Amino acid sequence: MKRLLCLWMLVLCATPVAASESALDAVLDDAAALTPLRTVLVAREGVVLAERGYHGGSPARPTNIKSASKSVVSALVGIAIERGLLEGVDQKVAPLLADRMPASPDPRMADLTLGHLLSMQAGLQPTSGRHYGRWVAQRDWVRAALAQPFVDAPGGAMLYSTGSTHLLSAILVEVSGRSTLQLAREWLGPQPGFAVTAWERDPQGIHLGGNQMAMTPRSLLAFGELYRNQGRASSGAQLLPATWIAHSWRPRTRSVYTGDGYGYGWFTRSIGGHEVRFGWGHGGQMLYVVPTLGLTVVMTSDERTGTAGSGHLGRLHALMGRIIASQAD
Repeated sequence: MKRLLCLWMLVLCATPVAASESALDAVLDDAAALTPLRTVLVAREGVVLAERGYHGGSPARPTNIKSASKSVVSALVGIAIERGLLEGVDQKVAPLLADRMPASPDPRMADLTLGHLLSMQAGLQPTSGRHYGRWVAQRDWVRAALAQPFVDAPGGAMLYSTGSTHLLSAILVEVSGRSTLQLAREWLGPQPGFAVTAWERDPQGIHLGGNQMAMTPRSLLAFGELYRNQGRASSGAQLLPATWIAHSWRPRTRSVYTGDGYGYGWFTRSIGGHEVRFGWGHGGQMLYVVPTLGLTVVMTSDERTGTAGSGHLGRLHALMGRIIASQAD
């Protein structure tokens, strides 16, 4: 009788886990209906629960994570501050890039800080969207970003611009004397599984802050795990200050297009009744972290797919909601 009771207790304890895995499998089976979707990876408390490839995609194949790389640049800025290479988010940009400034800069340039660049509140005309092609056609992307006219005061409304994160990349090079890729490999490389396989550079050799970065979906998951684990690598080493993660995840402005909050390189929104932090790249390159459930989820898509306008972004958020529901206790 005692043996039967013990066996029954084991069944009771195992049933929720089995049910959770079964529910997740059903959700990921259904996800195949999303034609642009290429991969989905799900980890909980550091344990990978699922890896799926769709329509020729593979978790092991490098992919362009597009603007999800802005979260990586934000991490490097946080580490640079912690190491004393930068003073803090209130440090002024103009003295750091003095040799790249316009001949007669707008007086508002003197008010521009690192924090404004991180939160997309620079006030400068964006270089993303319809302006992107013209910007990257310039011979000096840093000078071109700094020469954009002010359309708002620094600290004003959110103006999403890859030029802002590229200025951060240039500043990291300036204060460290090393390439941004070298910094990423040295500072984030100790996180097992993290690796940047390719990263576009501007005509001056500065890696493009916030776009055109390639890594495998598994590597993106490893980066997300670093944030979920409060900056600690799986080895236990503290690579990123936990305080920086808290600052990065605190909404400082909101997108006029989606209403999502935006911190330092991370969006925030409620999905499935839980607060979710996420990096978002064009075409549907997604990194989700759900602290309350210990969840880290990566989704990659065909980068030629539009996101908000096509409805694909909404479908990815809906898929994330179903993943959350499958894991809710």
